[in-house]
Amino acid sequence: MKLTMASSPHSHSHKSLSRLMLTVILACIPGLIAQLYFFGTGVLIQLILALVTVSVCEAIIMRIRKRAIWPALSDGSAWLTGVLLALSIPPLAPWWVIVIGCFFAIVIVKQLYGGLGFNLFNPAMAAYVLLLISFPVQMTSWLPVNELLGKSIDLSQQLALIFNGFTSSGFSLDQMRVGVDGVTMATPLDTIKADVAHGLTVSESMQNPLFNQWSGLGWGWVNLGFLVGGLYLIKAKIINWHIPVGIIAMLSVCSAIGYIASPGTEPGVVFHLFSGATMMGAFFIATDPVSAATTNLGRLIYGAFIGLLVYLIRTFGGFPDAMAFAVLLLNMAVPLIDYYTQPRTYGHGVNK
Repeated sequence: MKLTMASSPHSHSHKSLSRLMLTVILACIPGLIAQLYFFGTGVLIQLILALVTVSVCEAIIMRIRKRAIWPALSDGSAWLTGVLLALSIPPLAPWWVIVIGCFFAIVIVKQLYGGLGFNLFNPAMAAYVLLLISFPVQMTSWLPVNELLGKSIDLSQQLALIFNGFTSSGFSLDQMRVGVDGVTMATPLDTIKADVAHGLTVSESMQNPLFNQWSGLGWGWVNLGFLVGGLYLIKAKIINWHIPVGIIAMLSVCSAIGYIASPGTEPGVVFHLFSGATMMGAFFIATDPVSAATTNLGRLIYGAFIGLLVYLIRTFGGFPDAMAFAVLLLNMAVPLIDYYTQPRTYGHGVNK
């Protein structure tokens, strides 16, 4: 019998690592389609820029480390990082935003720690937090869904905005974000947070055209797309159910308690579950096998604390969405969680 020693990620699936990564990327397609429908083809432009950048960065680092380039690229881990980061940033963010983010994710977060299996933090989320803190204006410049824009933005205009900062007609992204009523359109989570801070109730805030009856316009469908893809990953045994269930259950409990305690200032369970990066984070980000907890009990605890932090930061913190911060904070706690949740080795720890 031949035994093989290998670094994380550890998987009991018979699929190769490259096939596992490709399956996760393909599972992102429902969420990607929803983003394309509601926010335009800028999502695809960011995706192409991300894939090119992570490939170049991975290749250069492999050459510097005097290792084979194609095996590192073909495992798909760098491409998955690029996909997740591209789907997390505003579709019309300047081109250099995604380039800097991908460089940081691959070169600093992944390769500086030794490559796949050795990184302490989720590369895509570490890069997202770096971009959000360093370039807050560019990282919060989400356009409203297409139907709320005064006029549609075709592909050539989106390319001009991403690479030049202005459309062919001379409009900047900030000007495009101003709705027909002259009010700048924010994301649903931003809007709820700002309106409650200014004394409005949640019901009054949700009269804004940015919302439908249950969540932000478009964002509910985006989250539903990632939910469908995530359930497929569980069914295919690509990921375990423990982390997503821990996140969703804890976020549901916290938001339900908040709503019961203060229905005028809390949007409720459905809004929290189908807004921002909830489903993408629960199924595609927190489940990263390298930086997440490794035991079943540990995964439940890990997911539950992520859900708790998402709710606390959204409600009391300075950022409207909190998935990236919550994941990174729990990445730091993984060694402690694993230490206290490892099953007892047979024959050890028994009183005689």
